[in-house]
Amino acid sequence: MFKRHKTRASERKRELSSQGARSTLKNDMRNFQFLSQLILSAGPLKSLPAVKHSKPAHFEVEILDAQTRKQICIVDKVMQTSTIHDVKQKFHKACPKWYPSRVGLQLERGGPFLKDYITIQSVAASSIVTLYFTDLGQQVSWTTVFLAEYTGPLLIYLLFYLRIPYIYDVKESSRRLRHPVVHLACFCHCIHYIRYLLETFFVHKVSAGHTPLKNLIKGCAFYWGFTSWMAYYINHPRYTPPSFGNRQVIVSAINFLICEAGNHFINVVLAHPNHTGNNACFPSPNYNPFTWMFFLVSCPNYTYEIGSWISFTVMTQTLPVGIFTLLMTIQMSLWAQKKHKVYLKKFNSYMCRKSAMIPFIL
Repeated sequence: MFKRHKTRASERKRELSSQGARSTLKNDMRNFQFLSQLILSAGPLKSLPAVKHSKPAHFEVEILDAQTRKQICIVDKVMQTSTIHDVKQKFHKACPKWYPSRVGLQLERGGPFLKDYITIQSVAASSIVTLYFTDLGQQVSWTTVFLAEYTGPLLIYLLFYLRIPYIYDVKESSRRLRHPVVHLACFCHCIHYIRYLLETFFVHKVSAGHTPLKNLIKGCAFYWGFTSWMAYYINHPRYTPPSFGNRQVIVSAINFLICEAGNHFINVVLAHPNHTGNNACFPSPNYNPFTWMFFLVSCPNYTYEIGSWISFTVMTQTLPVGIFTLLMTIQMSLWAQKKHKVYLKKFNSYMCRKSAMIPFIL
């Protein structure tokens, strides 16, 4: 009896344990289903946002000498939006003997000089920026350069035209009458440089930058020297008039004035490309016939400039004017080809059929 009672008890325990196992299994299944539904309803897992390391609010600019690599000064508390020009201003306060226009800053020795409009944030790799300083020497503004180069020839030519006694012989000057081409040449020469001066003040957008003083000296030496040479021969008492007489003078004078007018209108278009003020598009011709030269060449201002000097050469028929015209043609052709390459990169569709300066040739 006692054994049967034990077996029954053991069987009941087995049944209870099997029932408990079944109930826990059902509970686990329910929990699993509930958890899966919860995950599906929550949508796709979102990755945690990456932590962004903010750039420093201020920079320290260490300025070293480009030759000795010795530290000159440290410009601190430079804002992110500060430009190279702002750094030059602070550098000038720390070292007053170097004013901003003669300060050249480089990221590495022998590298290009940084433009004034570049921001410090664009060149900074850390909170400390190292720049190399080079003294650019005496500097002058571009406006000063243009005024000196154009005012000098205007005054020098007038001095020779007035036949000052210590330039020409007084008796010979009073004995010989001037040919009309001498007066016309003076008028055309003055018109040319007066136009230059007026356009410098009212038309051209002269850069606020500076250039070394030696460039001013070289430019003045070139223009002033050739003007003296040309004016001496044209206004000389023994000057010989052109071979074909008044016909040669009149035709060349008319062509000179046409080229001067065309040069002026082209410069106006270049200064104001369109009515919206957008300088990114290539200047296009308008209702003015002088601007139609844009259909043929990319630098019509140089075309008209060379046309003026060729006309002046034919009108005066002198060797100094011819040499000056040849040198100006060579120089302007180099400038025109350089600009033409830039235009090809920016406006390829507009420039494919155009020449640089001389239609169908150059």
